Amino acid sequence: MYKANFPDTKVYCENIWEVDPVEATQGRPVALAWFSPDCTHFSKAKGGKPVDKNIRGLAWVVLKWAAKVRPRVIMLENVEEFVTWGPVRKGRPVKSKKGQTFRLWKSQLESLGYKVEHRELVACDYGAPTSRKRFFLIARRDGRPIVWPEPTHGDPDGLMIRCGLLKPWRAAAECIDWSIPCPSIFESAAEIKAKYGIRVKRPLAKNTLRRIARGIMKYALIAPFLTKPTSSWHAGEVRAFLLTYYGNSDDIGQSLNEPLRTITSKDRFGLVTVAGQDYRIVDIGMRMLTPRELFLCQGFPEDYIIDRDYVGDQYPKEEQVARCGNAVPPQFSEALVRANLPELCKQEEARLISC
Repeated sequence: MYKANFPDTKVYCENIWEVDPVEATQGRPVALAWFSPDCTHFSKAKGGKPVDKNIRGLAWVVLKWAAKVRPRVIMLENVEEFVTWGPVRKGRPVKSKKGQTFRLWKSQLESLGYKVEHRELVACDYGAPTSRKRFFLIARRDGRPIVWPEPTHGDPDGLMIRCGLLKPWRAAAECIDWSIPCPSIFESAAEIKAKYGIRVKRPLAKNTLRRIARGIMKYALIAPFLTKPTSSWHAGEVRAFLLTYYGNSDDIGQSLNEPLRTITSKDRFGLVTVAGQDYRIVDIGMRMLTPRELFLCQGFPEDYIIDRDYVGDQYPKEEQVARCGNAVPPQFSEALVRANLPELCKQEEARLISC
């Protein structure tokens, strides 16, 4: 997918340890090296499943590149739990040694002449319509200060917005295609197939129904539509509620007026439409968000290629969703690179203008 969108980039689709940094860079000086090692064996989303110390150890490759090609700036992205990196025993992190490996890794990077800083950033603060929070580490050896970008967006009700100093957070609602059918959860798969021509899973699992019920009570948004009321009941349309299957059982949904929460690598998001205002529920519709909607929520542009590889082979939906969940919101990267390597950004902008 990356090669399809950036055909002029040299892409190595292989074991990172097998790539020779000197050969890959052809002896040229390196301004920036960006690393996003696999985060699943640090993430809380993995729950209580065993972790793989080899996958957790992928960040050691940073030291290989730092020693061999001496990048001026190194950036690393991961989940917040990356700072807890420590020894593993029988597939479980050793609690008493939490963070031990991270501190050792960081000290070795510093011993190579790098000044190192790290902190957590939230994507919606930089213009992405998702509240994905991530750990970022910046290391540089050129004597220049490490710069953390100032937020460009904020809480719509905040003072900075009212004063015009920041833009309001982008909402998840702007990424949703409202023309796509949202079938009732009470209809069978056959009825939905006949009505809309789409395949869905029915009946829904009990846990899914429980999340829907809790989410409706917490997040249902009401907008009236014309219908004939009966007795003292008032009818209305509630649209829409984003259902999140992520984290724990208390994570039941969110408002559409806020950035979307973390996008996972599996199909865990649904869109719910409820009819009934305040008094009764007429119907509940649910559908999974499409890969395109998820990529938009992750901050990718509308023209980003997500459904095929660079030779035109098509990706099934589940693979598109997985790639989205594993992606870094591009607003993160742009903000960090512009803050720390502005001269390269100006050179690239000048080149694009000349083209």
